[in-house]
Amino acid sequence: MGVGLIGGSLGLALRRTGFTGRIAGVSRDTTVARALELEAIDEGWTYTQLDKALAGADLVVVCTPIVRILELLEEIARHADPGTLVTDVGSTKRRIVERAEELFGADIHFLGGHPMAGSEKAGVDAADPFLFQNAIYILAEGEPIPDEVRDRFTRLLRQIGAKVVELRPELHDQVVAAISHLPQMMATALVEMVGRKNEEQSCFLPLAAGGFRDLTRIASSPFAPVWEDICRTNADQIGAMLDEYVAMLQDFRDRLEEESLATDFAFANRVRDSIPRDAKGFIHQLNEILVQAEDRPGILAEIATAMREESININDIEIVKVREGEGGTIRLGFDAEDAAQRALAVLHGLGYQARRP
Repeated sequence: MGVGLIGGSLGLALRRTGFTGRIAGVSRDTTVARALELEAIDEGWTYTQLDKALAGADLVVVCTPIVRILELLEEIARHADPGTLVTDVGSTKRRIVERAEELFGADIHFLGGHPMAGSEKAGVDAADPFLFQNAIYILAEGEPIPDEVRDRFTRLLRQIGAKVVELRPELHDQVVAAISHLPQMMATALVEMVGRKNEEQSCFLPLAAGGFRDLTRIASSPFAPVWEDICRTNADQIGAMLDEYVAMLQDFRDRLEEESLATDFAFANRVRDSIPRDAKGFIHQLNEILVQAEDRPGILAEIATAMREESININDIEIVKVREGEGGTIRLGFDAEDAAQRALAVLHGLGYQARRP
């Protein structure tokens, strides 16, 4: 339900890994038509045809923004068959799990879900069969469901390459408030502060280099609908994390001229170095291409050789969402828009599926 980036990627991922069941998509007419073209779904329905879409379904995955998930749960409760497992992909869990428990009887099972995977783009055209490869997929169970139902769904997630982690809904919302929601608020506030200063003295932003850009990348996230829904459904945990962080900043403020700050820096260095590293940042924004590629010897050499022959310089390269023996996505960064467009043409000529993010 909701055949966008997540729903479309789920359909493509299931098909790629040999899933033989019927995949039905529920979305708007235009989205359903495009999802059928991309073979992300086998059949499509609109939200007004939900009774037909859910008939005979063993699993229902609600892939919409949080507030819409809460609305759709009531309709699912009316139309889902007994024994159906219902799950979601919302990035907060308490409100969703509580609402499902209010609506579903013992015959319909609910298991909260949160795939920690995404893309710079939205919509079914951005769907990626490798989106869940090596991605953390959190399951947040409220009232217990039968072990065999949970285990069957867990095996399905592992089949598409996800790493399953189980958390209580309350702990999930606390964790994501610290590692996802707080950083978003920090980045947004910092960019707004510097942006206001730049309005007064226009030298601030032109001097913003790699560190500032890396730290504030997520400040480009739009408020609606995702962050609006997150703030509405996890305000208490986000507020608690903001309070704790403000207190730490004030403590830093009070010790700016003290050597004791070295201890804080050393601890932060150790913790940060223990986190798996992502792509390095650049002082200026690169023009990027995402390439779907199988995991086989020589593929990077093939791409690099093709670029060399056309005198196209690759400024950055990253392998993301990949699992040994299967496939993944290669991110290529180019210094100029023209270089990226030429590279895209070269890759298409070689038969690769490549797109701009």
